[in-house]
Amino acid sequence: MQAAIAQAAEILRAGGIVAFPTETVYGLGADATNSSAVQKIFMAKERPAWDPLIVHVSDEAMLRRVARFVPERAQPLMEAFWPGPLTMLLEKSDAVASEVTAGLMRVGVRMPKHPVAQALIRTAGLPLAAPSANRFGRISPTTADHVLQDLDGRIDAVIDAGPCPLGVESTVLDVCESPMVLYRPGAVTAEQIAALAGEVRVYRPEVDETAETSSLIAGSASPGPGVASPGLEVRHYAPRAKLLLADSGDGDEGWRIRLRMLDLLHETVERGQRAGLMLPQGWEFAPEDLPLEKRIFHWGSWESAESLAKGLFAGLRYLDSLGVDVIICPLPNHAGLGAALQDRLRKAAQS
Repeated sequence: MQAAIAQAAEILRAGGIVAFPTETVYGLGADATNSSAVQKIFMAKERPAWDPLIVHVSDEAMLRRVARFVPERAQPLMEAFWPGPLTMLLEKSDAVASEVTAGLMRVGVRMPKHPVAQALIRTAGLPLAAPSANRFGRISPTTADHVLQDLDGRIDAVIDAGPCPLGVESTVLDVCESPMVLYRPGAVTAEQIAALAGEVRVYRPEVDETAETSSLIAGSASPGPGVASPGLEVRHYAPRAKLLLADSGDGDEGWRIRLRMLDLLHETVERGQRAGLMLPQGWEFAPEDLPLEKRIFHWGSWESAESLAKGLFAGLRYLDSLGVDVIICPLPNHAGLGAALQDRLRKAAQS
């Protein structure tokens, strides 16, 4: 692994792009201070220029290279959650390529916990701009194989260190606003942040966005100043198959959700379409209710948001690989990390 990291670091210093594991998902990294290198990320992913990137750093000294100012309220969050899955929006320094922030004055920064990510950043000696290593808008990658499914031939290298332990992207928090704004939910929750650093307002696009910015998020506007945070697109994390979500509509009663899944399954079969199921552990249906052959992904424990998060993107990719027309997935209603699961699934289900 050390040789792979050293080789990848050389590629990055030469202006190349490398996919590497983090604790959340695999990222596609480039030198955040090199405009031409950063542009390669956008080309490989087919990512619009208005969608900003997150910069990954290895220590506070590197943080000071990319951020002009770190508010006092950020200190307890850094102490509690760095290294880890928390991205903070900070005032950018002149060293950061303008493409990284889509022309905005704030840059998302985080310090990843994965030992390979840490070693790569330290060895390269560079802050790395690194969005998820997949085609834009598609399912995020949690293994090196997922990366190659989308980007083989488009990138210089990928470091394979096995599956990512968390499985969903980092929390994105603007610490420069008062109250702070949580743009993307993740493993670090709004409740945890508020307990340490004060009031947090959760971003609501239907409330917070102007018509102009909403059209930009949907991808219909011409390039210009970017959206505030990655992951705000209306449709994101999406499989090729149509994703249908089974919701209880009232609380988190598993039996109601299972009945809704069966209704959606029968409707899909009646339309002559092939269906796949994201099926939590321990959930079973009678054989006559499942005209699916082997089109089932055995998901994590319904009682554990962590278990569901770890298998979410892998399950969607697996069912997509079977060529199904429709994927039917129960919608978790857990608190905490459950908010991140709901966010990813609702965006993936947008038509």
